[in-house]
Amino acid sequence: MEKYKIQTNASGTRSMVVTDAHLETIRKYSLLNGLVDSNGIIDESVLDKLKLNVRSMLETQEATDRELLDLCLDVIYNNNMKAFGLNQLVGLYAKWKAGAETVNDACGE
Repeated sequence: MEKYKIQTNASGTRSMVVTDAHLETIRKYSLLNGLVDSNGIIDESVLDKLKLNVRSMLETQEATDRELLDLCLDVIYNNNMKAFGLNQLVGLYAKWKAGAETVNDACGE
């Protein structure tokens, strides 16, 4: 399992680790689809929207998904996660997804 380090503030004093499992969970639940408005700006309101979406998912599921809980604890609700960090996460996810699709295309999947 690969790990990625993202910067969570502009000054570079805070960061967090994101794993392939976290990125796969984001893909599985389409957590970033439609999250950012048409202006493309990621601010605290976008982060709040993500947190509310995830909370709603957790409350409506009969059986709680361990991977979604791990994503919440490790990334989304991490004390270091701010709008800057979410912007970094969105960028990382886009690169990760593009790489995963390239590997799947090469394998004929």
